[in-house]
Amino acid sequence: MIIQGGKTIRDLARYRWSMLVIVSLLMSANYYFYDALSPLKSILQEHLHFSSRDFGIVAGVYSFPNTFLLMAILGGIILDKLGIRPTGFLFAVFMVIGALLTAYGASDIYRAGGAGYHMMSSFWPSYSPELKMMSLGMLLFGLGAETSIVVTTKILVKWFRGYEIALAFALNLGIARLGTALAFNLSPRLILPHQWNFAIWFAVMLLLIGFLTFMIYLMFDIKIDRQVKSTGSLLNPDEEFHIADLKKLFTNRSFLFIAFMCVTFYAAVFPFLKYAPDFFYHKFGISRIAAGDVASLLPYGTVIFTPIFGWFVDKKGKTASLMIWGSLLLIFVHLAFSFTSINPYVLMIVLGIAFSLVPAAMWPAVSRLVPDHFLGTAYGTMFSLQNLGLFAIPILAGRLLDVTNPGITPDMIEHGAKLNYTPTMLLFAGLSVLGFLFALLLKWDDKTSGYGLQLPSNPGAEKT
Repeated sequence: MIIQGGKTIRDLARYRWSMLVIVSLLMSANYYFYDALSPLKSILQEHLHFSSRDFGIVAGVYSFPNTFLLMAILGGIILDKLGIRPTGFLFAVFMVIGALLTAYGASDIYRAGGAGYHMMSSFWPSYSPELKMMSLGMLLFGLGAETSIVVTTKILVKWFRGYEIALAFALNLGIARLGTALAFNLSPRLILPHQWNFAIWFAVMLLLIGFLTFMIYLMFDIKIDRQVKSTGSLLNPDEEFHIADLKKLFTNRSFLFIAFMCVTFYAAVFPFLKYAPDFFYHKFGISRIAAGDVASLLPYGTVIFTPIFGWFVDKKGKTASLMIWGSLLLIFVHLAFSFTSINPYVLMIVLGIAFSLVPAAMWPAVSRLVPDHFLGTAYGTMFSLQNLGLFAIPILAGRLLDVTNPGITPDMIEHGAKLNYTPTMLLFAGLSVLGFLFALLLKWDDKTSGYGLQLPSNPGAEKT
């Protein structure tokens, strides 16, 4: 049914915001599962005898298919060619299967010789069967998760272009990072005396719930497409995606600057967050539960600040400037963690502000740089580049920890030995500097490109 005046349900605010909440629930569950292992690093070392390198492998392999197999780019191309529904469903299924395998790899049933254990024991004997099964699970989870996020970004553009698009992206990120915050709060509290891996299975359950909510969205997607078809397609026939559009994408300097900033900025935050609870334990001597609570301040901060900055971008603009200031704050936080003893609660709040400034400006800005018909490919390219950092940096950080702390074993840590995290924190600080440089280049290029990144996204949104 067509709404009066030839409009569609996307023109009604209650439908737009309802769709935002529904698709954000899957992203929140996605983020929860991704970060659920972070507070469990010492538990994995205790029960599965993981080294810091092993933990880095499980964290980093998530990004392998999107980095080396270019699955996020291919997923973006599939999205542009096939549409939201088949692409979203397919990769959400990959995400759920991967989560199940990850939890299974840490389960008592698997470790007692369950299905796949002997096969995983038959090769690469220097790596445990638990590590290999959990890595396989995280690989499949990452294959689905990143393309699912690409699908979500295109959904937001589909429903909010011409309306409150920056605020929509910001609220989506805020809801998603609520999942990260809850992971740091709940995971250490869900370690049961005789079932420590319950925390991982709980994350799987949340992901299944998110998957079911996404199925609800797909029904509304069918409805909006029927209405759009009745009122006239959003795309002209000559505006369908073609492989030749890739050349336009990779010769767009502004897009390349924002993409490279994406990889360096996120590589300085997400891998740090993977190690943050362990870092707080070793540097500040706080308990595992308290360390998870401190780490959760970053995502909780983004829940508060990202919508504020998203509203600012809609009304005032200054996209490139916000990215510059966010990068500077990130540099300050990592250097302060490296060389000072400033209260970690304070620094994590500042980091939460930095991690709100940049994404609130970055993601909606892409819709100004790239036409709709290959927007999915553009976002997929950014996520593939981002995953290059998310794959390499956790492994490098874990290796750096092992090398700079020779002779310290998991048993010694269990009895009070402390790791020196300073070289690892300097790695994150160096990535922050690179992000700052790319933000400067983006602002410089915007002066001649004509994209208007410093202008408001939506100075006068229609009230519906």
